[in-house]
This record gives sequence, structure tokens and C-alpha cells, in this order.
Amino acid sequence: MRLPVPGPRDVIDAVGRGAESVEAMLAAVPRMLALVDRVDELVTKIDEVADRAAALVARTDSVVDIAEAHVNRVSPLLDAVEPSLLKLQPTIEKLAETTHPQEVEAMVELIDHLPQLADRMETDVMPMLASLSSVAPDLHDLLAVSRELNDMLAKVPGLGRLKKRIDEQQGEDDTNADVKD
Repeated sequence: MRLPVPGPRDVIDAVGRGAESVEAMLAAVPRMLALVDRVDELVTKIDEVADRAAALVARTDSVVDIAEAHVNRVSPLLDAVEPSLLKLQPTIEKLAETTHPQEVEAMVELIDHLPQLADRMETDVMPMLASLSSVAPDLHDLLAVSRELNDMLAKVPGLGRLKKRIDEQQGEDDTNADVKD
């Protein structure tokens, strides 16, 4: 196998092509520098995005930790209350279906008045109830006296007819009142 030996013309052609290659390479240098600048800008932006992503991941981690703590705190409570809630579910559904907003407002108003009501019960009603035990014997005595007085009046001459007329008038008033109703 024979190797070709380059001649002078081959050397001149190679030098000419080398010069063209050097010129093409020198012309490409500004474009390569612009590309390097662009790559630097992109790397800077990528670093910024990576920093923001890392911060977001850190915030997300803290939110997940907080949510996990809440779930761990609430889970035993839900487990404890679940049987009662399941038993109450039909009642709550019926209450929700049958309760009107006006009834809810009335209930809220009643609850607002409960402190005053409790205070009045304690200061006014309870003392009065305690005194009722002494009123009952007095009422019995008053009734006995009233009966005795009625018996005495019945024995007075002429009062029997008067009593009869009064009873008749009261009977007529009662029947008139029934007709008006």
C-alpha cells in the first residue's frame, strides 16, 4: 500500500483552506460570545427560579407539618364523637328539615333573655313560691268564713228572692256569652 505524498500544490491548497477556516472561526467568535452571555443570563434566571422553588417547598413543608399536627389532634376527637353523631343524625336531619329561620331567631332571642329570666326567677318567683305554703291555710280560713257568711245571708228575710234573681241573671249572662262566642 502506497501512501500519497502531498505535492506543493496540495500544500498551497491546504494553506488556503486553513486561512478560510481561520476566518470563519474568527467570524464565529462574536456569535459565540453572545451565546455565552445568553447562557449566563439563563443560568442566572434558572438559579432564581430554583431559589423561589426551594422557598416554596419550605413553606409547603411547614403547611403540611401544621396540617398533620391538626389531623393528629382532631382524629381522636372525631373517633370519640362519631358514635354519638351517628345516633343523632336522624334527629339532626329532621330538625334541619322542620326548623324555619324565624324559629331559629326566636330561639336566639330566648337564649339572649335567659340571664334576665334566671335572675327574675331567683329574685321574684322563688321567694313567692316559698311564701305560698303559708297562703294555703289562709285561703282555707277565708273560704270557711265565706261559707258562713253565705249561710247567714240566706237566713235574712227577703234575701233569698234577691239571691234567686241574681242567680237567674248570671245564668242568662252565661247563655248570652255562649251565643256570642
